[in-house]
Amino acid sequence: MNNDETVKKSRPQDKWDKKAGVISKTYKVNGKTAEEFRVACKKAGVSMGTQLTKMMNEFIEEVKTSE
Repeated sequence: MNNDETVKKSRPQDKWDKKAGVISKTYKVNGKTAEEFRVACKKAGVSMGTQLTKMMNEFIEEVKTSE
């Protein structure tokens, strides 16, 4: 394998993600819960990632204030 094959091509989205501090994460969750969350986000007109981030930040603050 030469260097050309091992170098990952950078997409414009990858550059934006890096600048914005966005990373991809994978979690295992209950399938029914994940589907209900997807439907709820669609119904509310919000992206799943944005809603997850909001809930994570709220949980982080809740834990910090309980210390």
